Amino acid sequence: MEYLVVGLGNIGAEYANTRHNMGFMVLDAWAQASNVLFRTDRYGSVAEVSFKGRWFVLLKPSTYMNLSGKAVRYWMQQLNLPLENLIVISDDINLPFGSIRMRANGSSGGHNGLENITECLETDKWTRIRVGIGNQFSHGCQIDYVLGELSEEEKKAVPDLAARIIQGCKDFSTIGVQRAMSALNTKPKPVSPEPQKPVEE
Repeated sequence: MEYLVVGLGNIGAEYANTRHNMGFMVLDAWAQASNVLFRTDRYGSVAEVSFKGRWFVLLKPSTYMNLSGKAVRYWMQQLNLPLENLIVISDDINLPFGSIRMRANGSSGGHNGLENITECLETDKWTRIRVGIGNQFSHGCQIDYVLGELSEEEKKAVPDLAARIIQGCKDFSTIGVQRAMSALNTKPKPVSPEPQKPVEE
């Protein structure tokens, strides 16, 4: 059994620790824990990990966030996978930092990467895991916030978040999406982000 797990983010060192790259951070943690390396391939960086006879193809798209669907569609076709074997991990400003929500389908919630995947696959019937990054930004400053670097406190919380999401993906493959959702969709102790500094005029 094979699965495609897509972590959304933007390529480039300048984006490595930004809130919009939570998907990349989770897959990096999974690869590191499994002692495997990513390789550069068509439309992204790819690695494979195994668990109880199942193979997970980890994909970090190189298309940038707004064109993530192009990479997802290509790899779904390349691997000849059904939609039921796709998981997409993304950040979400509509959830408090530290919250995790797995859903079997649904809207993009305004996330450009998820929206493009839905457009390219022509359906929203695929599993996504949304990682809360909070919304501690002033009106009109959303882009600066999501492309801003995680606070030191938030960075400390990432390993535990990644571990929980990785386990959620494994549960997805063994006990199904509904039971995996029940196990993963809990409310952790919130992490207080550092107050945002006002932008000087």
